[in-house]
Amino acid sequence: MNQPFTDVIQTEEELRTLLGFPSKTVQNKTISYLDHNCMEFISKSPFLMLSTADAEGNCDTSPRGDAPGFVHVLDQKHLVIPERPGNRRMDSLRNILSNKRVGLLFLIPGLEETLRINGEAWVVRDEEILHKMQAFGKDPLLGIVVKVEECFVHCAKAFKRSHLWQPDSWLSKETLPNMPKMLAEHVNLPDVDEESMVELLEESYTKRLY
Repeated sequence: MNQPFTDVIQTEEELRTLLGFPSKTVQNKTISYLDHNCMEFISKSPFLMLSTADAEGNCDTSPRGDAPGFVHVLDQKHLVIPERPGNRRMDSLRNILSNKRVGLLFLIPGLEETLRINGEAWVVRDEEILHKMQAFGKDPLLGIVVKVEECFVHCAKAFKRSHLWQPDSWLSKETLPNMPKMLAEHVNLPDVDEESMVELLEESYTKRLY
């Protein structure tokens, strides 16, 4: 397939020549376990991004969110993410079955620094563990256990550039993408239009969150 690029970086040496090397602070900020600082961050985080890949290297990033502290820390090396009801694609779960390597990015609203964790994952159904992540009287059917190998704070530059947490930079609701319309066009089925998609989303968001 033809591609429009004429100057593609091929080696790490080329990258280093352009961008340089990390400072000693950056080189030394990674730890291999969850210390009390990381545990506090996770306890206050209502949202994370989970990155996975299958055995062939096909990648996926999926959001996970709930009340702050919804991720359960077992010990300094293990945490568990509850698997709440979704759309049954199970991209993350299926990827983990064939490739245990995962990356997590924890966010706290209003805080521009984030917490990154890399490691190995397993899909589990230990009832005692899952019961600890009960929400609205319902235990998750599954959990994603992550064994921590790398843990570090990511700087705030991306959030400062994007002004993500600054409401005065947000688009007005009238100018946001029309998601029901977009979904209906992507689905492209004769019995699915914008109106029916609005009803489908409303039912999903009000009746199938847990």
